[in-house]
Amino acid sequence: MARNVYGPGVRMGNWNEDVYQEEERLRHFLEKREKGELLIQRNRRLKKHILRPLQLSVSEDGYVHYGDKVILVNPDHVLTEEAGVFMRGDLSLCMSPDEIKAQLNDDLEIPCGVTAVPTIAPIGRNTFTILSNNANSCNVGQVVVYGQDFCLGIPAGLEGKMLYLTSDHRTLLKSSVKSWLQEVTLTDTVTHLNWWQAAFLNPQLRLEYEGFPVRANEKIVIYHRHTNRALAVHRNLSLRYDTGRCRRVLYWLRVMHN
Repeated sequence: MARNVYGPGVRMGNWNEDVYQEEERLRHFLEKREKGELLIQRNRRLKKHILRPLQLSVSEDGYVHYGDKVILVNPDHVLTEEAGVFMRGDLSLCMSPDEIKAQLNDDLEIPCGVTAVPTIAPIGRNTFTILSNNANSCNVGQVVVYGQDFCLGIPAGLEGKMLYLTSDHRTLLKSSVKSWLQEVTLTDTVTHLNWWQAAFLNPQLRLEYEGFPVRANEKIVIYHRHTNRALAVHRNLSLRYDTGRCRRVLYWLRVMHN
């Protein structure tokens, strides 16, 4: 009785071409590893860049200045009668790049998303620099006052290109995830949509504090100049990323220094 002696190890057909293709794949893999183009290498470089520890600016006079490195924190507050899961603790504003697209290129995708995460440790993804816009021409070290325009920049990507916090009116095709409110992103384009203003927390005293310097570590309201909408955090709307559980932004925040 005849027996079938063929198996997976038996070379049939163009076996010589298969050997060449396997050698070519191995050579291509070694070349990408030497150049650092493997996905795991790109992923490690990305996380090393955005999770690197940084130092915040030290305020000697107790005020916020242009050029200071700060983090924007939504402080913890008393739980109210809100439906759904409510996240407690201090949440800091940080960038949230697309994990898949960020591993394919050294530069982050533009526009880059932002979220709020439960940490106040200054790292590469949540440390912003207070910058002057082209209109007021404020020098580095000048005190920021209530009602004055400023920009919030953060270096991103392996080349350290500056990205600016920006926003615009919501439309049917462009809005924030889950909340369907005005979207906030990071962009490399310098426009008037990157301008923000600080307002005093108490609305009854807001007009009287116009033009006064902003104190460090004080609760304030950050308004978008173009849309007059305040930066906020929706604590009952959660999104999950590879770097952990995040929250999509905007609510009143606190500027923190060392």
